This record gives sequence, C-alpha cells and structure tokens, in this order.
Amino acid sequence: MNVSKEFSKYATSYNSYNIIQDKVIKHLLQKLPSNLEKPKHILDLGCGSGSLCKQIDWEYESFRGVDFASGMLALHPRSKSIECIYGDFNDNELFDSLKDKKYDRIFSASALQWALDLDKVFKKIKELNAPLSLAIFTSGTFKTLNKTASLDPLLKSAQEIEKLYKRYFDLDVERVQYKLEFESTREMFQYIKKSGVSGSRKILGYKQTKELIKNYPLTYLEFEVVFLSSK
Repeated sequence: MNVSKEFSKYATSYNSYNIIQDKVIKHLLQKLPSNLEKPKHILDLGCGSGSLCKQIDWEYESFRGVDFASGMLALHPRSKSIECIYGDFNDNELFDSLKDKKYDRIFSASALQWALDLDKVFKKIKELNAPLSLAIFTSGTFKTLNKTASLDPLLKSAQEIEKLYKRYFDLDVERVQYKLEFESTREMFQYIKKSGVSGSRKILGYKQTKELIKNYPLTYLEFEVVFLSSK
C-alpha cells in the first residue's frame, strides 16, 4: 500500500477535496487549552500541503512540517519561520533527526492512521516530550461502504487507537463522526479517488465497482475521527 504515491499523485487537486480534513483541523485547533499561551514552536507530523499551517491564526517562531508525499510537501507554504522536511514517520531516523529542537506542541491531523506500526510511532512521539494535538481517522470511516463491498476496514478502530495511546500518554480523548453528502454515488467515488483517503487500495475490479456504485444505500460517506489532546 503506497500511500505516499497516492497523495503525491493527486496533490494538486487535494485542496479541492479535503473538506473533512479541514473540519478536523479546525476542531483540533479549537481544542487547544484556552488557559495556556499558544505554541510558538510547532511540529506537524503529516503536514501535507499545509492545511494546518494555513489555519493557524497566531504568531509563532518556528513551524516544522514533515510529510512523506513529496508532491504534497512541494505545495506547503514556506518562509523563514517554516521548515518543510521530507520524511516518513514510520522511519526511526526521522524521529532521531527531530530531537534537535524543542517543541511547544506536536500536531498531527489526518495522518497517523497511515502509520505501519502506530504503537512504535506513539513511542517515538513520546520521546519528543511535548504536548500533543492529534486527530486520527478510524475504521468507522467508510463503514457502510466497506460493509456493502464486503471489504475489511483499512484503518484501526477507535478502541484499538485508544488502547495504544494509553500505553504512553495521559490525554483527553474525543470521538467525532462526520458525514459528507454527495449528489450522486459517482461523485462520491470521484471524491474517494481524488482525496487520497483510499490509501491507494484498488481491490475492486470494474464490474465490482460498478455494482457498488449501484447498490450503495446512502447519499453520504461516513467518517470517524479520534481526537487526542494533552490536558
């Protein structure tokens, strides 16, 4: 499953299709503790084309964004205070290289669900010793679509994610469901293709896809996100 190639392939159209991801980022930022100063030194794991960076409305001293899709990273904003790093959070060497700086908060919005070993990634994030604001899509995403197509979910369940993070962190947890309406199932499948959320999985053949489009019982896609925030 080459997720990085999938995101790079549709990088230029991604911003037109990342409606849910933008909602997730907005909610993640709203959950920042109101009694604390806004973070001045920020790390964004899975920064993509800069959706989080663009929504930050306070002044910061440094923003470090990491992504493993070069096509997405090429579209990220850059400035003297913004550093973009091509790297994979599944790679131990990346986290070793990130230890050269101290971060006021580590963000990750809509990225960690693609971790090959989420337990290991949580352990490496723990070693960076910074407050967290994480949003991770769960197996509740595309629940009806997977059931209709008899596909196993690509992503971990909310329960699995919560079990893993509790080994390393004491965080506030919130589960949020979203729905994205479409005028037609064909438009829906175009969204899945262009948004990158399919994770490059192409299990169904043409006839199977045609049947799924015909038999899908809803006018919307379901999404479920676990928000994990330092107290």
